Amino acid sequence: MNPVIEAIKKRRSVRSYQSKPIPRDIIKAIIDAGNEAPSAMNSQPWRFVVVDNDEVRKKLLKAARPNARKILDLIKESDPVRYEAITKRLRELPDPIYYSAPVIVFVIGSGRYASHSCPLACENMMLAAHSLGLGSCWVGFGSMVTDDEEVKQILDLRDDETIFGLYSLGISEGYPERASEKEPASGGLG
Repeated sequence: MNPVIEAIKKRRSVRSYQSKPIPRDIIKAIIDAGNEAPSAMNSQPWRFVVVDNDEVRKKLLKAARPNARKILDLIKESDPVRYEAITKRLRELPDPIYYSAPVIVFVIGSGRYASHSCPLACENMMLAAHSLGLGSCWVGFGSMVTDDEEVKQILDLRDDETIFGLYSLGISEGYPERASEKEPASGGLG
């Protein structure tokens, strides 16, 4: 099988990591893969912030947790099954947002093309991580930290910037099962 297609098919969202640190050269290779992503008008409107410090990860978790709760309350009635599963995870795990990953990578961007381009950089990096034997997980709740001034300073987040994605990164503690495939919403192959 083509190695790119194989990486796409085998990459999983990892939510359990070993505590081992990730070597800097591996992190750099993953960041370089993000910089190779396509971007609208070749704008490359992103920058990456790598967090591998325990104290900073704790501050991020403290800032994200209450915002995750607020978002969960919005789905309580519309999707009670998902609400219960996520609420259970928030109660049971010591770090239910970043999954105690040794590294968190923020994809931050600004400008007209950032919303189209930054997610492409994030995907490139997650595929690169998989190809290098690491696990990753795109973390929506983890980006909900921008109302904390200390965290904004840590991330050097300017008023014109947005966190377009972030992912946890580390050595997987086991290999997650493949999620069931969804049918195309409409159209499909014809």
